[in-house]
Amino acid sequence: MLYLVATPIGNLGDITLRALEVLREVDYVASEDTRKTGLLLKHFDIKKPQIAFHEHNEEQAGRRIMALVEAGQSVAVVSNAGTPGVADPGFTLVRRAVELDLPVTMLPGPAALIMALVLSGLPSHAFTFRGFPPRKSGKRRAFLEIDRDSPHTLIFYESPHRLRDFLADALAVYGDRPAAVANELTKLFESVRRGPLSELIAHFEAQEPRGEYVVVIGGAPEL
Repeated sequence: MLYLVATPIGNLGDITLRALEVLREVDYVASEDTRKTGLLLKHFDIKKPQIAFHEHNEEQAGRRIMALVEAGQSVAVVSNAGTPGVADPGFTLVRRAVELDLPVTMLPGPAALIMALVLSGLPSHAFTFRGFPPRKSGKRRAFLEIDRDSPHTLIFYESPHRLRDFLADALAVYGDRPAAVANELTKLFESVRRGPLSELIAHFEAQEPRGEYVVVIGGAPEL
């Protein structure tokens, strides 16, 4: 059996009882970062052999994982934090399992994009998750333009080094829409800053961004 197991995005208390049960029972744990996953397993006194599975070895490691499942072994796939397959490696394994008619399931749990959406105060009944935008401004603006007229709330992931440039490009493409920037979710210094894009830009010009961010932007207003 292949399991995709969601893990805490910060607070280790958010892991589910079922996730712990599966991690204790499987034969192998496939990890985006074996060191970080090792700390998680150690915290819960779980000892399992790990397989490195990340974007740079996804093809090769994926074949190994599928071979183990075909041989009757069980493998749990985890990302650094959150839900594997969502902005992290994982979906290719599900596709392989489906093609090979192998058993696959998922253990639901934390996802930063959902938490940020709910805390943003923006409409959550319809949204579009766009993941990490391109690094260069020209490609990033073209990427943002795709959803310029969408009425759905938009959700992005961004690094601290590019957050200011991303917000500036978002303002240029979307105008001064309501938005929220979430950081350190579930952790001690969790923060969600809300306001028009121009206000968020001013805030982060005065304060150095640190850590990974989730940016939530309101959809296009109705005409």
